[in-house]
Amino acid sequence: MIEIQIERQNGKISGCRVTGHNGEYGADIVCAGVSTLVQTALLGIGKHLHRGVSYRVASGDFFLKLQEAPDDFTEAVLETMRLGLDEIRKIEPNAVRIEDKEG
Repeated sequence: MIEIQIERQNGKISGCRVTGHNGEYGADIVCAGVSTLVQTALLGIGKHLHRGVSYRVASGDFFLKLQEAPDDFTEAVLETMRLGLDEIRKIEPNAVRIEDKEG
């Protein structure tokens, strides 16, 4: 099971944490899709928007946290990521769990 926790600040996404695997390590399309979406969001925020972000990328453990308050641009990237994650969850509801947390 892949567990995804979306952190929000004043309704906008400020970070996320993804833990776990689904299926055989390195060979599962669900894991690959989730990993691609979250890592692309990380790259977009850091390399394109030039926003500060704390992160960790490891097998079965991904963490991303904006260093400043979310804005409309980071929200566009992170909500697009969230939409993609929701679609994967709809296709594979037994493989992905998503929780939103206002903090």
